[in-house]
Amino acid sequence: MLAQRIAGRAVSAAPAHTCRAAQITSGFFAMPLRAKLLPPRQQQAQSQRPLSTQEVYEKFKPMEDDEPEDVLFNSLYGLRSVELNRPKKLNALNGSMIRKIVPRLVAWSKSDMANVVVMKGAGEKAFCAGGDVAQLAKWNKEGPEGQQKSKDYFAQEYQLDHLIATYNKPYIAFMDGITMGGGVGLSIHAPFRIATERTVFAMPETTIGFFPDVGASFFLPRLPGYIGTYLALTSSRLTGANVFYSGIATHYLHSTSLPSLESRLAELRFADTDPIETRLAVIDATIEEFVTGLPHDEPILLAGELRKAIDRCFCHDSIDEILRALEEEKGATRKWARETLETLHKRSPTAVHVALRQLRIGAKWNIRDTFVREHGIASKFMAHPDFTEGVTALLIEKRPPSWQPAKLEDIKPEDSAALTEDFFLLSKDEPRLRMLTAANYDEYPYAYLGVPTEKQVEDKVAMGTMTRAQIIESFMEERRQKQGVQEIVEEILARKTKGPKGMQDKPVWNYDVL
Repeated sequence: MLAQRIAGRAVSAAPAHTCRAAQITSGFFAMPLRAKLLPPRQQQAQSQRPLSTQEVYEKFKPMEDDEPEDVLFNSLYGLRSVELNRPKKLNALNGSMIRKIVPRLVAWSKSDMANVVVMKGAGEKAFCAGGDVAQLAKWNKEGPEGQQKSKDYFAQEYQLDHLIATYNKPYIAFMDGITMGGGVGLSIHAPFRIATERTVFAMPETTIGFFPDVGASFFLPRLPGYIGTYLALTSSRLTGANVFYSGIATHYLHSTSLPSLESRLAELRFADTDPIETRLAVIDATIEEFVTGLPHDEPILLAGELRKAIDRCFCHDSIDEILRALEEEKGATRKWARETLETLHKRSPTAVHVALRQLRIGAKWNIRDTFVREHGIASKFMAHPDFTEGVTALLIEKRPPSWQPAKLEDIKPEDSAALTEDFFLLSKDEPRLRMLTAANYDEYPYAYLGVPTEKQVEDKVAMGTMTRAQIIESFMEERRQKQGVQEIVEEILARKTKGPKGMQDKPVWNYDVL
């Protein structure tokens, strides 16, 4: 197998400061990654044996009531595509779709003929608007037996998400249209995530009495500053180019370019000996061939004073401190702070408290632990009244939900830890969720494919030898003139440095700004 031939090879294509060399071997395919791996004994202690290929096909076999064409698959030369095909339901992800996608991805992972995998959605409105939560709420009302059905659904969804996060083939997600909840799980862990002018991104879980799942414990804390905390607690949306500017997407294209890009990707050829880094670099350059510029009427939203306010208010480790910080906002961000306070008070109080704790402790979880622990949290929410109430009230009966407890103020600071603790305790009576592969890592192995991070900009500033213009040019050269790099580096320098602002001046990092 191709994956077996390239596994175990040392690779050094990416800069040492952006990723760490690693090789990962799973139960049914090998995956070379550049990420810090856990020691084998520690991995064994933290997780169970992955499912065998036979167990995968058995676990994800079709059921009698599965829809026949809710997912469409296509092969064109070396390209393999998965098209979510429920446009009238905004391609909401259900068990029937998952049971089709997983076996196909497993088969492609072992095929020398499959070079690239594309995940996309049918229609013009949505990539995937989330999971079929209405069905879950209906099951939950049946009591423990129905709640177990919901738990089983989340088990399969998270196993699929982990498979994508550790996939051994280049995987590209077309985040064209609404991309929320379950749709985020199908895209955010991919090395390539393409936003378009139609992209609408959100993690809306606290709105319906749930927590940001599908691996949000891993990816949200790794967004710049405290953007992840802000998006998680408020369920705020980002659209179009701002999904790219925030680092959620790795590329921005116009939606009309996607069919041509698919055709071009199908033409790519790789030698059997090409390591994954080489393949990713070629695909990255191929995607850049289709960029047509960033919209001039859509500036970076989470920038400047607003971004400072987000970091200032959402850096705290308790909801009480976050609320107090928002109340103390003055000046240009006062209106935003008041609106954010109103938003938080509409969310499920339990979900908001759980989400904050999730992001603080989840930042230290590896990718495998993330899904194991999130499955435990999701299982607890299926028995908690807020999820079923939130879905029923907001999505079915179209009325304000009645949360338990009702208001954020009903959860005192000293009671928050006790209220949320149970959600994070893995039951000894229930088996741990088993993944489809043994692959694991601490940090995304392909983060270098996205836009520059604040830490990378800080490192160049800290050298003290480069002017603002030289820092920007340095990143442009490193990223091969990638679209958006200049705008993002300029914003970071303007917000996070002090001293003269001329392009020929040497900036100094301002550590007083979060």
